[in-house]
Amino acid sequence: MHRTAAFHNAGASTDAVSRRRMLRGIGVSMALPWLESLPLAVAGAKAGQAPMRFAAVFTGNGFHSNEWWAKAAGADMELGKVLEPLKPFRSKMNFIDGLWHESSLGKEIHSGQTGPMLSGADCASGGSIRAGTSVDQVIAQRLGNRTKIPSLVLGCEPPNVAIHKNYSLIYSSHISWSSAKTPTPLELYPAIAFDRLFSDSKRRTMRSVLDAVREDATSLRGRISRSDGQRLDEYLTSVREIEQQIEAAGKQGRMEGWRPTLEKPDVPRPQDGIPTDLPEYMRLMCDILVLGFRTDTTRVATLKLTNDHSATRFNFLGEKLNQEGHSISHADNEMRLQMDTFLLQQTASIAAKLDAVQEGERTLLDNTMLLHCSSMINGHHDIKKLPAVMLGGVAAGIPGGRVLDYNPKDWVQPKQRQLCRLYLSILHKMGVEADTFGDATEPLAEI
Repeated sequence: MHRTAAFHNAGASTDAVSRRRMLRGIGVSMALPWLESLPLAVAGAKAGQAPMRFAAVFTGNGFHSNEWWAKAAGADMELGKVLEPLKPFRSKMNFIDGLWHESSLGKEIHSGQTGPMLSGADCASGGSIRAGTSVDQVIAQRLGNRTKIPSLVLGCEPPNVAIHKNYSLIYSSHISWSSAKTPTPLELYPAIAFDRLFSDSKRRTMRSVLDAVREDATSLRGRISRSDGQRLDEYLTSVREIEQQIEAAGKQGRMEGWRPTLEKPDVPRPQDGIPTDLPEYMRLMCDILVLGFRTDTTRVATLKLTNDHSATRFNFLGEKLNQEGHSISHADNEMRLQMDTFLLQQTASIAAKLDAVQEGERTLLDNTMLLHCSSMINGHHDIKKLPAVMLGGVAAGIPGGRVLDYNPKDWVQPKQRQLCRLYLSILHKMGVEADTFGDATEPLAEI
C-alpha cells in the first residue's frame, strides 16, 4: 500500500518514527504492530513490507495412521479427518509428505526420535544430553536482535526428566534447543509469557499494560495514517482481551493469574503449568503466540502442545479419553481421532487469527511460515517419514494448495529427502544465510 503525498509530507518526513520504537510506560514496553506509516528495516524486504515470521507447533506421538493424508490441489484438495480443521486454509497450505531424519534410525522410541525434531541432530544416549541447535534458535541467534524477544518458546506440558530406554526424556519434552547441550527453557504459564511480551522487569506489573502506555499511544496517534490508527486500535483491543482472559482464568482458579486476584488461594494449587481446563490453557498459549507476532515483539516462536510420550489427558472430550495421550496414541480408533483433531484445531485457531490481521496487502498468515509437525508418522513409532504441514508463507514466495510428495518408491533408501532441507529453506526465507543445516546441503526447491 502507498502512503499519500499529503501524509508523507505532514508526518513521516518531518517527524519520522523509528520502526523499533515502542510504546512505553513505567516498567512496561509494548512493541508496535506493523504499521505502513512507519519505516521498516528488514533484510530482503522492500520498504513498507511486513517482516517474515516462523512458528513451529509440535504434538507428540504422531497421528491416526489412516487419517493423516492429503490429495489433489488448491480448492479441490481433500484432507484426512485429522487435518479437517485446516480445511479453510487449503489455498495457503503445503502438505509435505515423505521427509525424515536419518539420525533417528536405530534410536530408541520417543526420545531418540524427538530430540532431532527441529535440528536433525544425532542425539546422545546413556542419559547424556546432546542434540543440536534447532532451526528456530538459529534464526533467533542471527536475527533476534531486531525484536524485543529473540524467540518465544511456549509449552503446554511440563518437561520430563526421566530416562526411557537409555535416552533422557528431556529430548521428548523439548523441540527448541539453544545449543547442543541446552534445551531452550519453556514458558508454561500464560501469565508469565504475557508479562515477558510487555514488562521491562522481572517484577510483574500490577496494572494493565494498556494503562501504562496510554499516554505514549495517544501521542503516537497524531503521527500515523487513519488506516494505521485503525490497526493500532485493533491491536490495543486484542491486548486488553487477552489481559481479561488471563485475569478471569486466575479468578476461577484454573491457572496462575496475570495479577493476584486473592490474598491467598481459595483452591488447591494445580500442578506446575498444567491447569485443569486444558482447552482454555492451549487457547491462551495460541493467542499469546499470535500476539507476539502481531506486536512484532518476536518473529520466531515454538509451541509444544504435548510432549512425545505425553501424559496429557483429554477427558474433556469424553470419559473414555481419561487416559494419557501416549496410551491413546497406540490405537487407530475414534479416541485417537478425537485427540488428534483437537490438537490440529489449535493450529487452525492460530492460522485463523493470523489470517484475520491485515498487514498491507497481505495478512499476517501470509507473512508467517506456520509449521505443524511431530516426531513420528503414527503411534506405532514409524519414522520412515515424518508428518509436516505448513500454512502461510505467501509473502516469502511459497505457493499454497499443494501436496509435496517426497516418498521413495518401494521405500528404497532415497537421497535428498532430509527434513532439514525444509529447515534450510525456512532459514533462507527468513533472511538467514546458510549453506547447510543438519544433514541438508541444499534447500527444498518447492519451498
